[in-house]
Amino acid sequence: MLDLSKAVLRPLVAGLALATLALVAVHAEDAKTADPSLANQLNPNDKTAEPDPKLLAKDAAVKVEDGKYADAEGHPTFRITDAGKKVDWYTYSGYRRYHAECHVCHGPDGMGSTYAPGLKDSLKYLSYEEFVGIIAGGKQDVNASSQKVMPAFGDNKNVMCYVDDIYVYLKARAAGAWGRTRPGDKEDKPEAARKQEKECLGG
Repeated sequence: MLDLSKAVLRPLVAGLALATLALVAVHAEDAKTADPSLANQLNPNDKTAEPDPKLLAKDAAVKVEDGKYADAEGHPTFRITDAGKKVDWYTYSGYRRYHAECHVCHGPDGMGSTYAPGLKDSLKYLSYEEFVGIIAGGKQDVNASSQKVMPAFGDNKNVMCYVDDIYVYLKARAAGAWGRTRPGDKEDKPEAARKQEKECLGG
């Protein structure tokens, strides 16, 4: 019986290993390298930013379309230029929207509070899809010592119409590309952003 198990398991394990290698090869072939012209230019004098080289590489922009930057996975990302003094429009908008809608619970600059986590840290591991899902549907963390409830914002246009902006800002914070300061200089608001905003808000 033991020999039969080995005879069945060995080909199965080998097949799984080959499938995994094939999947990795496909992802490697599809992966896009960062565009050097879109590289971030961080401010070395900003002591409130904590650059994380791995996240900065993972979140690097590989393309821009209508003023919106995307990483290798096609998710929205940030772009910092002018020696760390200028941000893309969406990072700027995300800063404003975060501080209008989120900071009361999650603390200024995504640093967290006594009753809500620091999103600066959460965005180090949450995927774009997970982030949007939690924002739209809410989340509950209940245990014997505490009960934390994140309300659902799926019907709140002031949040959902700008969810990508908030995500981009918090990703910049998580990667240490932007510190605890209000963005001063920014890229112009893209026409695509104006159109999307108008359509989303129903105006």
